[in-house]
Amino acid sequence: MKIFRIHTIILLMTICVTFQNCKNDESAYLDLSGTWNFRIDSLDQGEKEKWFKLNLEDSISLPGSMPENGKGNDISVKTNWTGNMWNDSLWYKSEEMKKYRQEGNVKVSFWLTPVKDYKGPAWYQKKIAIPQSWESKNIVLHLERVHWESTVWVDDEKLGMQNSLATAHNYNLGELSVGEHTISIRIDNRIKDINVGLDAHSISDNTQTNWNGIVGDISLSAVPKMSIGNVKLYPNVSDKTVRVVVRIENGTGKNQSAELTLQAKEKSENGEALEVLKESIEIDDSKTVEFDYPMGDAPKLWDEFNPNLYKMHLSLNSEKELDEKVETFGMREFKAKETVFTINDQPIYLRGTLECAIFPLTGYPPTDVDSWKRIMNIIKAYGLNHMRFHSWCPPEAAFQAADEMGIYIQAEASAWRAGLGDGEPVDTWLYKEGEDIINTYGNHPSFVLMTYGNEPSGKNHKAYLTKYVDHFKALDKRRLYTSGAGYPYLENMDYYNHRGPRIQGWNENLKSIINAKAPQTEFDWSTFIDKTPMPYVSHEMGQWCVYPNFKEMPKYKGVLKPKNFEIFKESLEENGMLKLADSFLLASGKLQTLCYKADIEAALRTKGMAGYQLLDLHDFPGQGTALVGVLDAFWDEKGYVTPEEFKAFSGSTVPLARLSKPTFKNTDTLTAKIEIAHFGEYPLKNVTPKWELIKIDGSVFSKGVLNETDIPIGNGIQLGTINQSLSSIDTAQKLTLTVSVEDYKNNWDVWVYPNKNRVVVDDSSIKVISKLDAKTISYLENGGNVLLNINKGDIAPEKGGDIGIGFSSIFWNTSWTNGQKPHTLGILCNPEHPALANFPTEYHSNWQWWDAMSHSNAIVFDDMPELNPIVRVIDDWFKNRKLALIFEARVGKGKLIFSGIDLHTDLEERLEAQQLLYSLKTYMTGQDFKPKSELTISQLKALLTY
Repeated sequence: MKIFRIHTIILLMTICVTFQNCKNDESAYLDLSGTWNFRIDSLDQGEKEKWFKLNLEDSISLPGSMPENGKGNDISVKTNWTGNMWNDSLWYKSEEMKKYRQEGNVKVSFWLTPVKDYKGPAWYQKKIAIPQSWESKNIVLHLERVHWESTVWVDDEKLGMQNSLATAHNYNLGELSVGEHTISIRIDNRIKDINVGLDAHSISDNTQTNWNGIVGDISLSAVPKMSIGNVKLYPNVSDKTVRVVVRIENGTGKNQSAELTLQAKEKSENGEALEVLKESIEIDDSKTVEFDYPMGDAPKLWDEFNPNLYKMHLSLNSEKELDEKVETFGMREFKAKETVFTINDQPIYLRGTLECAIFPLTGYPPTDVDSWKRIMNIIKAYGLNHMRFHSWCPPEAAFQAADEMGIYIQAEASAWRAGLGDGEPVDTWLYKEGEDIINTYGNHPSFVLMTYGNEPSGKNHKAYLTKYVDHFKALDKRRLYTSGAGYPYLENMDYYNHRGPRIQGWNENLKSIINAKAPQTEFDWSTFIDKTPMPYVSHEMGQWCVYPNFKEMPKYKGVLKPKNFEIFKESLEENGMLKLADSFLLASGKLQTLCYKADIEAALRTKGMAGYQLLDLHDFPGQGTALVGVLDAFWDEKGYVTPEEFKAFSGSTVPLARLSKPTFKNTDTLTAKIEIAHFGEYPLKNVTPKWELIKIDGSVFSKGVLNETDIPIGNGIQLGTINQSLSSIDTAQKLTLTVSVEDYKNNWDVWVYPNKNRVVVDDSSIKVISKLDAKTISYLENGGNVLLNINKGDIAPEKGGDIGIGFSSIFWNTSWTNGQKPHTLGILCNPEHPALANFPTEYHSNWQWWDAMSHSNAIVFDDMPELNPIVRVIDDWFKNRKLALIFEARVGKGKLIFSGIDLHTDLEERLEAQQLLYSLKTYMTGQDFKPKSELTISQLKALLTY
């Protein structure tokens, strides 16, 4: 909770409502922000040479980091990064990257580039003046967020070292004499004996950077010798009480009598004040006392819909002094009930995104509440209610914002470790880090889930984590605990945070559900849920990429620069396609959104599933550059999906349709089983679900209603079945099925093709072949029209045959995954091109293209600059090759359509291929078939393996 201290000397009371307002001489708070003396200790000689006795000559502004102040080393090929390189290490060897390894033009492709870099100790020093009013008090130095290890001296006395990554470093300076003193702080951001993992987002250059500095509140406060220490508040919703556990600190060295007063008040403008509870305390040493505080007959509960908060006011009256503290809390009970989560006995579904310490302007997390409220308002606008902090724990302001916004938090103890449990110092440190997190943030009602960190491994990690989970379950039952984000499964954990329920997994390549199985929306993840006797949350779901948005580059005005984007943009320009950058972004973004919709809806269809955590609603700029967000790294929109559109399939109430396929013949009956996932505030009573099939021009093809019903809280709730004849459709067209339940709408595109298309006029004038043989070459050269549709595998490796093409977008990115497939980002076409007149399409991939993408090779046409394909494939931004799926050209006296799609194998079973073939043939026999580009036979042969 945000803690406001009020320290009083009898007859002279100075009340500090907030730290920042306490600025008079009698204040118990001294703000230390501003200019500090500074010195880099690159040789690590400062302590040996007693720099704490020197007047350091350089200066720096705090709160802040070294890079923010222009301190450190310039980036070079020799920069020692904090982060595993994996396949990104090729940057150091690649011929293509050679020009970016030159002095004065160093640009790395694998993450954003800091303006300065430094790993090692640095010294921060400030002279302070202790006022008369602080005499005989303990003085506490508060450093809200330090990166990483701090060691503090006052004058020439060393007070100790702290190395929490998640919580404030607080140093008790004891009594200081009135007058001037010097505080020296040595900050060391090297990985030493405590190794949380190079890729842990608490320290890694992948995201927030391994910075050196101090941010947030930096202050001194004067604390009475008899004072209130740590306060823990344990709500009991059923009993309408709060268990108050208070640490009383007695530094007087004497027996003391005191009176502790408690009073809860609603945290609102006209909030009700509850009863005052007073307890007399006799204390000879510091000790912990406990009380049950009554919350009245009808306490207001906390959840995502009604984030009601209370303030617990505590005051400790001793013989000479008064100490006061205020803690914010909420009345809530977060539990696991069989395979679902409940809050205050109501089922909830976690719809979450990760936050991986991505702050491009500063390189470190914000410590002000408004910045976090902005982020949480955005995720709520996109339908989400949950945020997982991947291998790090956010500052106080994030929890405060989440409390006020009704966001459920999973915090982690700063690690992503291999070799966990092998006896290294980090094993012990992780216990302390976890305990510090709970002691600091544990009263926040938003803090509902916790784990050690991300994806542990090692021969001893299961045994270690079993004890770790047991320890924290016994320590504090206000939240639920799991082993690690991702794995392993342990019998004693409260919930399973695992990667199983995803339509694309690590190293599945083109064998994933989305790329290997024909599209449908009937499947769910019940096989995972049925065998898991606890809540199951999908780990890092999504990871769907989009092409870089080069228009966001001017936003990087802080310490991190988009040198990776510069590399990708220069590559695109060198390949003559910079004018297509926006089109690549929008088309790949539509496919990315489609993939996220498929992932999320499968999770929502799964009855008894507890939730999902997306990787990610916004971009991850590290680990090779993982552009997985529908929002950029600043949480801003990219222009291809609105919050309302995304929320339609990710919100608290989502209508769902189970369809066996997205493409139909006009002789078929469209059958859709309609259900709903409803995790709103209340059940829905007496609702009548409605549906429509809407044509592309907005007119209604058909519509209907389902039976009136009541909808409880939960998912897998059946609403009825739609059966619609398509026989009145006689031309190929797209329809959109929209299902609405009160104000909640969701939709799915379907395509209807005639069972028998009209006869292609002059069909005999086209030669449809699958091999470019001598006979076909002669036919072309003498004026024939040829539709060449290849067999998959016919394209030469260097001409696209080695490109892994599938339906989905790229998973994570090809650099970090070492080239996992697919390698492409969908199609780009002109939907008005007459070749596609009988194959209705948008400018981007949609489900009717799944068959084509699954039976095709991309075609590299870098050496054919005059070619303008009918259908392009968007390449990986690391390569930026010119890729075609279908192109047309004049060859000799003839005309050719070259299809990288196999339009002949098992054609009877491939409805979309039949329709696309018909559309191409119709175009070729019409007046519009007039290719502008001209190719030679040798150019065509160069594309092929034979």
